[in-house]
Order: sequence, then C-alpha cells, then structure tokens
Amino acid sequence: MPISIFSSQLALMARILVLVGLVVVGLISGGWGEEERRSQEAPWRIHTLFSVECQNYFDWQTVGLMHSFRKAGQPGPITRLLSCTEDEKKNYRGMDLAPTLEVPSMSRHPKTGDWYPAINKPAGIVHWLKNSEDAENVDWVVILDADMIVRGPIIPWELGAEKGRPVAAYYGYLVGCDNILAQLHTKHPEICDKVGGLLAMHIDDLRALAPMWLSKTEEVREDRAHWATNITGDIYGKGWISEMYGYSFGAAEVKLQHKINDHLMIYPGYIPREGVEPILLHYGLPFSVGNWSFSKLDHHEDDIVYDCGRLFPEPPYPRELKAMEADTNKRRALFLNIECINTLNEGLVLQHAAHGCPKPKWSKYMSFLKSKTFDELTQPKFPTPESLKTMETELQQRVLHEQQVVDEPEMPHPKIHTIFSTECSPYFDWQTVGLIHSFHLSGQPGNITRLLSCTDEDLKQYKGHDLAPTHYVPSMSRHPLTGDWYPAINKPAAVLHWLNHAKIDAEFIVILDADMIMRGPITPWEFKAARGRPVSTPYDYLIGCNNELAKLHTRHPEACDRVGGVIIMHIKDLRKFALLWLHKTEEVRADTAHYAKNITGDIYESGWISEMYGYSFGAAELQLRHLINNEILIYPGYIPEPGVKYRVFHYGLEFSVGNWSFDKANWRNVDLVNKCWAKFPDPPDPSMLDQVDENVLQRDLLSIECAKALNEALHLHHEKRKCPDPGSLATPNFETAKEATMSRKFGRLDEIHALRSPFPVNHSQESSVPASTNQTFSSMRLWIIGLWVFSISAFVAVMWVMISGRRGQKKRAKSHKTKRRASYSGLWDVNGHDRHLRSSEIL
Repeated sequence: MPISIFSSQLALMARILVLVGLVVVGLISGGWGEEERRSQEAPWRIHTLFSVECQNYFDWQTVGLMHSFRKAGQPGPITRLLSCTEDEKKNYRGMDLAPTLEVPSMSRHPKTGDWYPAINKPAGIVHWLKNSEDAENVDWVVILDADMIVRGPIIPWELGAEKGRPVAAYYGYLVGCDNILAQLHTKHPEICDKVGGLLAMHIDDLRALAPMWLSKTEEVREDRAHWATNITGDIYGKGWISEMYGYSFGAAEVKLQHKINDHLMIYPGYIPREGVEPILLHYGLPFSVGNWSFSKLDHHEDDIVYDCGRLFPEPPYPRELKAMEADTNKRRALFLNIECINTLNEGLVLQHAAHGCPKPKWSKYMSFLKSKTFDELTQPKFPTPESLKTMETELQQRVLHEQQVVDEPEMPHPKIHTIFSTECSPYFDWQTVGLIHSFHLSGQPGNITRLLSCTDEDLKQYKGHDLAPTHYVPSMSRHPLTGDWYPAINKPAAVLHWLNHAKIDAEFIVILDADMIMRGPITPWEFKAARGRPVSTPYDYLIGCNNELAKLHTRHPEACDRVGGVIIMHIKDLRKFALLWLHKTEEVRADTAHYAKNITGDIYESGWISEMYGYSFGAAELQLRHLINNEILIYPGYIPEPGVKYRVFHYGLEFSVGNWSFDKANWRNVDLVNKCWAKFPDPPDPSMLDQVDENVLQRDLLSIECAKALNEALHLHHEKRKCPDPGSLATPNFETAKEATMSRKFGRLDEIHALRSPFPVNHSQESSVPASTNQTFSSMRLWIIGLWVFSISAFVAVMWVMISGRRGQKKRAKSHKTKRRASYSGLWDVNGHDRHLRSSEIL
C-alpha cells in the first residue's frame, strides 16, 4: 500500500476517534451524567455506608452488596468501614473489594476487654464522621448491613425521610423498647423505636446520633443482668443485639423518631405483601426453595471470593418455580429467594474475572446468569405506593378502619418453640439431620431446640454438636437410683431440664420425636390448641388407658388419653405437667408385674413404652384433656385419608415399596453423618409405581417422599461439611477427605483403593454391571494408554531429529572458526575456564 494512502487513512481514523470522544463527553455532561451530577448537588447528596471486618465471611458479602449497589443504580458514593486489627491486616486480601475507610478495630474493647465485634458498626460511623472528607460533602446517609442485596435506588427523601425524621426498617423482635430495658437506658422510653437494617437519615441527625449510638451500645453490652431473652428478645440471651439497642436508645436520647417501614426490606424466605415491591433483600436468616437452601452461617470461613470459578450452589431456575407454587405472592417470595443468591453469584463471577481468573467453563447456570432473561428479572426495582406506606400511616388507616368496622381485629399469633429429644449416638444424629432439614423447609414458625442427653464419657467422643441448636441434658439412660437401663426416660427428663434451665419466651411448645420428617407447619392456632387443651395425635395401641393399668397409676383414669408423637401444649401447662410425666414414667417402668401385652399393648412385653404411659397418666393427673387430631401425623406405609395434608412423617415402623424397604432399626449403628456421601438406598422412582389402585399409589408416594427427604437432608449435610465431589471415588470419612485434599494441594498422587460400602444394601434394588462392560473399559483404557505412549515417543523422536540437525549445522559452522579459536587457545584461566575477553583485551 502506498505511504500516502496509508497516512490519509490514519488521519481519517483519528478524526473519527475525536468525534466519538466528543459525543461521549457530550453524553456524559448533558445526558445521564448531568442528571447524576444534579442529583449529587446540595441538598441532594447521598452517601452509603456499611461496616465489615477483615474476614472471608464479610468479603463475599461485600462482593454481593457492591455488585447489587452498582446494578441497582444507587446514586452517590459508597464506603466500606473496615475494622481490622494490625495482625488481621497483615494477611488480609480484600482491600480492593470496595471503596474503603480503615477503622481501628473495637472487637476487643480497649477498656473492658469485652469481645463484641458488633460494636464496630457505631464505632466505624463515628470514625467516618470525624476523619473522612466525604462526611463534609454529603446531605443524606444510607446505612446498610453487609449481608444485603440492593434491588433498586434508595433515595431518602423519596422514601419520606426528613431532617429529624429518619426512615428505617422494622425490627419487631426488639422487645426491650417496651419493657424495663428502655426505662433503664434512655430518658425517653416512650420514643424508643424498634428499627434497624435499613437506615436513611440526614447527616445532621447522624452527627447527633452516632456518639450516643456508640455510648449506649457499650452501656447495654455491660448490662448483663438484663440480657435474658424475655427482656431483650435475643434468642441466645448473650447480649449479641446490644448494638441494635444502642441505636434505638441513642436515637431516643436525641429525640429522633423514625418513619418505620416494614415493606422496603424483606428477608428471603418471607412472603411480601400484595402490591409491595421490596428494594432490599436482607439474607440474615436461612431460606430455601424446594430442596435447595442457603444459610450465610454455613459460609462463615468461606474464601469463595478468592477461589476462582467457585460459586454458591445454584438455586432452581425461574421456570421451575412456576410449577412449585400456584399462589402468586408465595411464588413472588420464591423468585426473591433465587434472585438473592443469583445476584451474589453474578457478583462473584465478575469479581473472579476482574482478578485474572480464567474464564469459567460453559454451564447451563453460567449461561443463565449472562442471559437476557436474568438481566430483565434483575432490572432496578422501585418502591410501589404500597411499599412506601409507613407503619404510622398504616396505623392511622387501621384506626379509621376499626372505627368503621365493628368486627374484632385479628390478634397476633402466639410464639412457638419446637423441641425434640435425642442421645449422643450415630442413630440419633442422622435422624436429627433429617428433622432439622425438614423443619427449615416446613415453614414452621419459631425456633427449634434439640434436647441432647449424654453421659460425660459420651460427650468426650461426640462429634455432632453442630447438627442442631442444642440444650445439653445429663443422661438418665441408666437410672441414678434404680440402675434400670431405660433410655426412653430421657425424653421427659430432658423436657423438665430444659424448662428449668433455658430462657423460654414462647407461649406454645411443639414436642416431636427425632424420627420424624416435617411436611408443613404445626401451629396451635390451626389445630385449636389452648391453655388446658393440648393437641396431640392418636396412639390407639395404648390400651392401658382402658384397663387396670390406668386405675393403678392415675386418680383420673377417665381422663387418660391415648396420644403421643406430636404434642402442642401451652407453656404453663407444660411447666405443671413435665415433672408428673417423669414421675409417672418411673412408676410405670417399675411396675414390671403389668408389662404383659394384654395390659399394655406392648408386643415385646418389656415395658419399653412406659414413657408413653407416663405421658398419658401424668396428663390425666392434671386432667389435661387433649384435642386428638388424626390429620397431623402419618406413618409411611399407611394408606392416607383422601385430601388430608399430613404435617409429619413418623418413620418409627418398617415400610416398603415393592421390593424396596426401610426400617430405621437396621441403621442403629451406622454412622451416616460423618462418612462422606453416606445415605440410605434410594427408593423406587415414582414413575415406576402401579397406577391401578389409587390408595396404594398414594401410600407408596408418601413412603418415597419420606425416604427421599432423609437422603436429601444427608446430601445437603455432606455438602455443608465440604465433602469431595461425589462424582469421584468416595473417601471413607471426613479425615480421609481432608488427606486427599492435602495430597492434591502438594501434588502427591496417592494410590486409590476401592472402598467396600459399610451400609446395608437392598439387593432387590441393586443393579449389576455385566463383566463385558468392565472388560471393554479395561481394553479401552489400555488403548488410550498405548496411544498416549506412542504420541510422546513420536514427539521425542521429532525433537531429537531437530536437535540433531541443529548440531550438524553447528559442527559445520564450527569448522570455519577452528583456526581463529586456535590462536586464542592459550587464553584459559588457571581453573581451566574460558575467559570472556573484551575487544580491548584481544587487541
């Protein structure tokens, strides 16, 4: 190409680039950029803050919040208040994750030595106000938590915030605003607001509030005498929410009353009200969609930010949700759940790419995250008129409504707490995994506690402390007075111990057995439980309620109810009843003269169901008559009543589907929890069931559902324990899994041995692989190895030929230089090494 033509083309390209640059500058200054610039002029300047520490746990939350912040189009800058000790900073990898202001850590209080990392939030904000130039150039501040996903712009004045009237989300569990705690810690308890999570306020209000927030946090944290659950609402009774009270009491001290909104922020797992569009997801609690679930606490030490290509487990896809739920609002809740985790994962993908990770392999999920569908689903959301209603507005509307309507307003539902009893053994551990998993999926309100009865020796060896929220109970398996071995007595003994030692703020207690799978909520209001009227399920085999056994062991045999399994009882009834339950159990157990089957109904005639009679006789003593409901519980293997939605599977008896069967007793000594990917034999596929008899079909479908629920719970448990990929050869337990990981890390290739399964096998369901398949595989493997060896040999041969050729060329070239080199042959040093002479030396 002629030089003149090439030069003219370069000049033309330069002109085009200049024009494009001018257009871009014009767009920035006059289009969206002008609007953004105007929105950040006083008095409309916004700054967003959030507080974290130097931990992997906060790093992945930071990635999610920062990504959603940008995606939502939130105006103004954002600052991460990073509280770290000097030692933590030495190894910290996440300085570039967000615009950051480093804050001196107060996790360990400099004066009291108290370990309380939550205090870093108010301490960090005080530090920002004193030390950041940004604090001098802002009008409105939005304060968020790290474990949040922003769905749309948070504009304080559009949400109704005014100077002197911040907007905040509702934290109804801060009961200390209504009792002695507020009276002790603020001069203005009447304006203590139960708020937190989302805070949007004027900078002048924050300047007045921040020092008080920090001071009141320290004050409440030191008030150990009032940490109890019934005073604070803190389910752990450990003062962990002192910072939240510090905020509420500090705001009351400076007379800041909030516009409280219960619609702008939602916890994934909760159902939004009709017409409400939340603009903030706060994933502080576990949530689930079908068999998939997520809990931030499961990822407390997770370095997923720095592990290229790794994401959180993918949730179901949007089209799958449509088949899961017909109710519009419930389906919206499911969509919010998956939007939360998908946005987190999208942020991680972008974070990995920005830090030089290799491009991830194609997958259906990666394709979805980059799809137009996902982009449209996660476009910025804006509050609806219904979302902007504050509780103050709603209260006014409710008062007007109550003046017009004479019907009695609906009372709030009472609090519930679910409990179940176990022992320190593998048998109860896998049952615990199943029950806890199903509890979280069931929608059961309130908390759950495992009552764990163990000897001191058992506890030394026990590995399952983290399987459930646990209350530890001294074992009575071996009776301390009689020496009788009867582990079933641990149930009433544990309930009594829990009542006497735990802080309980629930009004109703739901008592279950460990060998249960929950399918739906069990609530006192649905099943009409009341004080003096517990609800339970029928145990018709307790024939001792109708014969001499009841006459011997209760003054009110006519009040003896044949019940058990699921119990819903008012806490005041349970406090009166629990001791009688234990005493009557001991009494019936000691009555060996009446163990006979025709008296007790016990087919083993061993007194094993004494605890069940202890329950019925104890309740009869107090004349607690039960509402007996046969639609709560079903045993797998039983034919269900048409149209009944049973809430609980009780797999206490053997059940089967065709040639497949399950009996919990066969798994008494098998450790399914601590062996990676251990599970029960899979039940048949529902599509293989006989469709002729509808009753049999429904029975078998329920049996399959129960078995699948147990296996799904175990699978998720193994995932949480970070077992190796189940697609690879299994490792026998977590220790060998750890060894395998270490060997991979250091490049050692261990010999892999096939492991014999220690679990019972249902041979009728076991498929055998023909020997020819193994032979084909072996011959194919030999063929591949041969091809590999041939390829390497060929490569070596080619390289040898090339190197030989180059050597020949060097020899030919060398022959021309022999005479010249000979003339300098004397220039070798005393060690026999050739000297590299400069031209001046040669001359």
